[in-house]
Amino acid sequence: MAAAPVWSVDPRTGKQREQVAVEATAQEVDAAVRAAHAARGALADRTVRAAFLRTAADQLQAAKDQLVEAADAETALGPVRLTGELARTCFQLRAFADIVDEGAFLDVVINHPDDTATPPIPDLRRYKVPLGVVAVYSASNFPFAFSVPGGDTASALAAGCPVVVKAHPDHPALSELVAVVLRRAAAEHGIPEGVLGLVHGFEAGVELVKHPLVTAAGFTGSVRGGRALFDAAAARPVPIPFHGELGSLNPVLITEAAAAERPEAIGTGLAGSMTLGVGQFCVKPGLVLAPSGAAGDQLLKSLTDAVSAVDAGVLLDHRMRDNFLAGVAERAELPDVDSPVTAGAGGEHTVSPGFLTVPAAKLATEGEHDLLLEECFGPITVVARYDDEDEAKSVLSRLPGNLTATVHLSGEEAAGEGRGPEILAELTPLAGRVLVNGWPTGVAVAAAQHHGGPYPATTSTSTSVGGTAIERWLRPVAYQGAPEALLPPELRDDNPLGLPRRFNGNLER
Repeated sequence: MAAAPVWSVDPRTGKQREQVAVEATAQEVDAAVRAAHAARGALADRTVRAAFLRTAADQLQAAKDQLVEAADAETALGPVRLTGELARTCFQLRAFADIVDEGAFLDVVINHPDDTATPPIPDLRRYKVPLGVVAVYSASNFPFAFSVPGGDTASALAAGCPVVVKAHPDHPALSELVAVVLRRAAAEHGIPEGVLGLVHGFEAGVELVKHPLVTAAGFTGSVRGGRALFDAAAARPVPIPFHGELGSLNPVLITEAAAAERPEAIGTGLAGSMTLGVGQFCVKPGLVLAPSGAAGDQLLKSLTDAVSAVDAGVLLDHRMRDNFLAGVAERAELPDVDSPVTAGAGGEHTVSPGFLTVPAAKLATEGEHDLLLEECFGPITVVARYDDEDEAKSVLSRLPGNLTATVHLSGEEAAGEGRGPEILAELTPLAGRVLVNGWPTGVAVAAAQHHGGPYPATTSTSTSVGGTAIERWLRPVAYQGAPEALLPPELRDDNPLGLPRRFNGNLER
């Protein structure tokens, strides 16, 4: 594997800014994984782990100005957006520290022997242990929240798993800066710096998922790249779990009653959601089912006015810009597809937002219009106009798995009248998060959050956001008939660590 220079690139001009590093060789990937593996013991103490996560959050916040400046230079996402994303990332680290302190994620269950049961129950004690080294593949569009210090890293460290991150080529300099901060935080608590490895390069990413000491992987990116790594993880002599977020259309269904009730608000809201961050959110609404007729016409007028008022913006890199322009052009050339607001090149380095319309009947059966059912990354959405409920239902039945699915209902429908409950039942199989009268952009870091969905949205049933993301990096183990003196403290009768647990069928907090 030949080493090549890694450059920081300014997406506003397409020019190289500085050489950051070189692509990691197979030997360097091996060294990073082995250093992470050797650091496992330093994460065994939950108190140390929680303190490390909080210190990491504090030090990231202290370095805010430098980190936001570096992130903006490489992503053009802007200081306001990036400052908010960094704050979210720090909140997430602290939230996982709280989860580690609480200990419920260990899922402790103790059953004493019961000879009266059929069959008899022996002494059984079950809890969860960390898998080992986790490979994390950074995303381009969230240089903090889904990158080196993001949810995959935070949840893996919280589980007690060291991490080796494959840096995203769109923000290599930022990745290096953040890695230094996290390693410094680790050192404050006596944790070896190897607990957080960082490698650059495509081949390094392939070597990483194949390494025999890597026990699981987290990925956020394209269907093509994610599927290739997923297949590599499954093809190993010892396959490993691969938790990948690959792609999502995030359909929106607008009922005729909702369109008639508030066309301006829905049109404006849709415009804001599909153009947020220049359309570079994984939960951007990419397909909208809107009614034909006067109510739908009013909604489209509002959408047209709102999208037309949005300035052109810079995408994360020029490859994405080229793909966006080609994808929009290919879709716009399909029969019966119109462009009320034409998306395209806004300038030499920018793109302007827009949307397409198509009769929903064209999507109800397999054909050349199936291209419109594929994600197009950037500020574009497709509005499919349906004539009746059956037509809308036929389109929904053809959709692949998604991160989100949204319905906009009228006030009466939201109160349970009409087809509201039926529509929710139709949307539930399509996505991991179902929204009513909202917009999918914006993924709250909360205990009840689920950021995942049926394939190809994700390759597993887990979430990458929220407290339960920690479960991806753990495995259950049960001890049978083990003497008390041999048991880990988490499983002893006297509960010296004060953990929440289920003890002989009773939930103890």
